[in-house]
Amino acid sequence: MTLAMGWTIFNLVLLAVLTAAGVYLFVLLVRALKKYISSKEVRAEKQAAKRTLGETLKAHRTRCQMTQEFEAESLGVSRQTVSKWENGVSHS
Repeated sequence: MTLAMGWTIFNLVLLAVLTAAGVYLFVLLVRALKKYISSKEVRAEKQAAKRTLGETLKAHRTRCQMTQEFEAESLGVSRQTVSKWENGVSHS
């Protein structure tokens, strides 16, 4: 076997290894993307859990189309207290 033939075989083996590695990385990337896309609900739950009590109160109040006055009256506090809770100014 000549030196030129040895280099040719080496180059072909190297090309095969690099091609296999590229295909493997592509498969891993596709799997990771599929997992990320399917985890949308989990990510939404985590985001909702990160919300503060005030943000949660405000979201619920606006979703139910309630005013701060109505919410305050229902909870037995002033409207200003509800406003402070929603804006994160007061935690009591």
